[in-house]
Amino acid sequence: MASSPSTQTLLLEPNAWVPNNPHLPVLIYPKAIAIRGSDPGALFEKTFKANGWPPQWRYGIYDFHHYHSEGHEVLGIARGHAHLMLGGPGGHELEVRAGDVLLLPAGTGHCNLGSSDDFLVVGAYPPGQHADICREAPSVAQQKSIDTLPFPQRDPVQSEDGAVGQYWVSPERSPSTEP
Repeated sequence: MASSPSTQTLLLEPNAWVPNNPHLPVLIYPKAIAIRGSDPGALFEKTFKANGWPPQWRYGIYDFHHYHSEGHEVLGIARGHAHLMLGGPGGHELEVRAGDVLLLPAGTGHCNLGSSDDFLVVGAYPPGQHADICREAPSVAQQKSIDTLPFPQRDPVQSEDGAVGQYWVSPERSPSTEP
């Protein structure tokens, strides 16, 4: 179901009120899921769930800049296409299409600048995490959450040997022991 896409990384520094995550890069998986069948969202849900990232919603991406302080977020593009901005106002622009996956570490600003009418995204988070909608500079507690939030060892697309294990490990942080 999931191919072995070449993973791209994007490390974002703080940008005005958007904290981003200067320790963990955004992971971009172009054409990660082969779209087929009448319910492409189910393909993403099955893949994310199998890798320990329980799917939480199907929708789009908000058209205002925001970030999450209480959850790392994986976004599977199930249908359509969109022009996104990552990192907050004036940040990094990115085109996404059906089959692509984005993994946003907590604190990463994101915004939909425009999308097709059929744009559909499947969102998932590690167990016990969720998407609070933050639209202003983080409080001390929110920043601490961003800096210390655990993450599973399993990559939401590529499983145990995926990009999370390669790019989301540093001397200060290590993956949790969750599946």
